[in-house]
Amino acid sequence: MNDRVIIFDTTLRDGEQAPGFSMTTEEKLQMAQQLARLGVDVIEAGFAVASKGDFEAINRIAREVKGPVICSLARALEKDIEVAAKALAPAERKRIHTFIATSEIHMKYKLRMEPEEVLERAKKAVAFARRFTDDVEFSCEDATRSDREFLYRIIEEVIKEGATTINIPDTVGYAIPEEFGKLIEDIINNVPNIDKVVLSVHCHDDLGLAVANSLTAVKHGARQVECTINGIGERAGNAALEEIVMALRVRRDFFGDLHTNINTKELYKTSRLLCRITGSFVPPNKAIVGDNAFAHESGIHQHGVLSHRLTYEIMNPEDVGFPASRRIVLGKHSGRHALKKKLEEYGVNYSEKDIERIYEKLKELADKKKEIYEEDIEALIYQEFLKVEDEEPVKVLHFQVQSGENLMPTATVKVIFKGEERTATATGNGPVDATIKALQKALGINPKLLDYSIKALTPNTDAQAEARVILELEDVRASGRGVDTDIIKASVKAFVDALNRAILRREYILQRKEIRREGTV
Repeated sequence: MNDRVIIFDTTLRDGEQAPGFSMTTEEKLQMAQQLARLGVDVIEAGFAVASKGDFEAINRIAREVKGPVICSLARALEKDIEVAAKALAPAERKRIHTFIATSEIHMKYKLRMEPEEVLERAKKAVAFARRFTDDVEFSCEDATRSDREFLYRIIEEVIKEGATTINIPDTVGYAIPEEFGKLIEDIINNVPNIDKVVLSVHCHDDLGLAVANSLTAVKHGARQVECTINGIGERAGNAALEEIVMALRVRRDFFGDLHTNINTKELYKTSRLLCRITGSFVPPNKAIVGDNAFAHESGIHQHGVLSHRLTYEIMNPEDVGFPASRRIVLGKHSGRHALKKKLEEYGVNYSEKDIERIYEKLKELADKKKEIYEEDIEALIYQEFLKVEDEEPVKVLHFQVQSGENLMPTATVKVIFKGEERTATATGNGPVDATIKALQKALGINPKLLDYSIKALTPNTDAQAEARVILELEDVRASGRGVDTDIIKASVKAFVDALNRAILRREYILQRKEIRREGTV
């Protein structure tokens, strides 16, 4: 059996389906390019039939991203498969991933189909997909709650029709590692032609067991793991790619020769890029890529690490691309060559026009701050390269705030909302509160603010502030981030970022509503 574990990244498909994580075409392309640098084997770029935006994103990734196999999800329907094939047409290497539910509860209440009907549709879907590519993956949605004999039968039949990868999803995060490992073992022992395909797993984290289930499946014979950066995804999320990869690497004593082709030094960078794109934060205690993953505050721990790193660290921070220290890297006296090198370190494709724009922004920032830190550069680069202004429903043209002791905080804002210029004034409990209320008044929108936080990116009183906002608009939740040396401006950027994401995501959800009725793996 091959000892290489294929990493199938579904950040841009399953990950993006999580509330607040929708991405524009440009953002998906940026993320896909970084996933290619990371070394993933397969990029599931989206669900082509779901919306025009999904189709365009898959098509651009298929044209512009080289290296990984580019994949599109498709229900077991000819229309879905045809649209997926069209979107994937420019790819050097392409895969169609088709699926249908196999559990009794899904077949009865969602599909309203008999098992024999499901079997026939699955066979026809795989055979049809093979007309467009030799690389066809089939998923048994809700496999962990499916009847074993029916599962064995449908897998055997779709392999006969030409499926090359069989995926076993724990769609609702129901499985326990011991039973999931047994399921993989039973499939290998009871499906006579299973040796003709790659056996894959796709685990959700509803019980916090997605990574454990995935690793157990690999130990029992699975050779593809479907996962996402930072573990994002439907509900509680998916198995986290960085945890899967580093577990196999660090615990070679347990997993033996099992390995991946991932360039682990790109893990931290990939995690942070996703955060910048989606406006989310990684929890400080997140394994592998969290801020505290290699931090030691306890005196006992500090003494141990200083004496010998392995006392309290089982991997090198450098192995996952974790910044070793907060070094001063650039300033207003730095040249363009230093900036180009830094852009290359972040994997950014740039033009000379981009260099001039970023260089001017850097000098503006350097005039405001005494020292420029790694975090400042990271925030500036992603802020400049990831904004897609033409697609933003809300744009802030100007705001002004009056605040002080014995003075009611008052803010006036001027915005453009869907092409219309609007102005409003409001008071609040503080300058940030007054500004947000003025924005809401001008827009005529009153989203529910679920969370607001702000932190300094670096030391000193001239530090850039990073604000985070989570809000809900008509049952659509979105998060946003903003960075500036002015905490009010950072807060406004975060609020508007979240609001734009909520508005765009609501439109996106309306497009996908009928498509999503049949579920996903």
